[in-house]
Amino acid sequence: MKKRISFILVLAVLCFTVLGGCGNKKEGGNSNSKADAGEEGNAGGGSGVKVAIVCSGAGQNDNGYNQSACDGIKELSEEIGCEYKVIEPANGVPEALETLASDGYNLIFTLEYDFDALIKGVGGSDPIAAQYPDTTFVVFNDDPNKDESGNQIHDNVISVLFDVHEASYLAGYLSVQVNENMEKLFGSSYNLTPLDKSRGIGFVGGTNSNGILVFSYGFIEGINKAAEEYNVNYNYYAKYDAGFTDSALGSTTAGTFYDEGANVVFANAGVVGDGITAKAKEVGKLAIQTDANLDGQQPGFVLTSVLKITGVPVKTITQAYADGKIKDMDRLQTYNLASGATGITDLEEMGKHVEDQETWESIKEKVAAVSKQIEDGEIDVTNKQLNEDFDPSSCPNVTVKTE
Repeated sequence: MKKRISFILVLAVLCFTVLGGCGNKKEGGNSNSKADAGEEGNAGGGSGVKVAIVCSGAGQNDNGYNQSACDGIKELSEEIGCEYKVIEPANGVPEALETLASDGYNLIFTLEYDFDALIKGVGGSDPIAAQYPDTTFVVFNDDPNKDESGNQIHDNVISVLFDVHEASYLAGYLSVQVNENMEKLFGSSYNLTPLDKSRGIGFVGGTNSNGILVFSYGFIEGINKAAEEYNVNYNYYAKYDAGFTDSALGSTTAGTFYDEGANVVFANAGVVGDGITAKAKEVGKLAIQTDANLDGQQPGFVLTSVLKITGVPVKTITQAYADGKIKDMDRLQTYNLASGATGITDLEEMGKHVEDQETWESIKEKVAAVSKQIEDGEIDVTNKQLNEDFDPSSCPNVTVKTE
């Protein structure tokens, strides 16, 4: 009897271990790849739509670019009952896309700057888009689905662009306006480099790609416009390879730029930006954040945030799929200042920390006027996402110094 009881207990432990192990597999990604992390929701949802989001290297909790997209699909899932999966791929974007497509996901959003395997095919393999013609793939920040003649390659790939070049232009224009009026605006809590010593503004980007350069070039052009108004010249300190995950690197880079005389540093590098805003507060200078409204991250030291609300296109395109209208959508979707998906913040948080409210309101009015000029087509901003060339000679009041 004792032997039988012991044998039964052993079987029970083995069964619990095996079943428990299955139940605790990480959700998201290739079921054979334990390194892929993420989450899924509303499995078996009533809409019949299965949506997946492949995050970029910054991860789904980056407080902006990825998180906005993830929040968007979660919110829509509650409304229409679609099934969703969010993953942070550990074995590369191509494998994640193939796995999700083979698992029957109808609509796959990829937030990473990695398009070759999807559009062109790599290593002798056919393009992923061609292998899965019944899956719609959505890419961000570039329009790679064109051949050398500008013709569309795949019918099942949608490119999403945000007019962040225009929003960045506003941020650059605002930065100079604020810097030139620093004595009126800021008190003893700040340690800005005086204008008689230096005029500098910095930019830190995650990668040297169209999706990052589009911010930088618009920012430079906005700086130049305001600098021309004041008849002054600015140094522009830029780093384009900071990655998206190392906040300590952000702090170090921003510290270098601040030491060189920059009073504002634009963070366009995911979690790296957290280190930049922390450094701004530490040394009493200013930072600009990206993607979500992060003005309250370091209150009074984040001048504004350049918005790129990825949740807007995620919800719009998913709704179109659920409504059976996805084939009617243009393969290139652009979200402008009027869409609510891009722009700069309302500057309410920064307004709580400036001393001369009259000057502050005057600056806000100037920025609003420039925004209207952009919307009306009076100001044309370089859009690197569309491979438009940036001509440094068009910005004679800005000297670019790339690290």
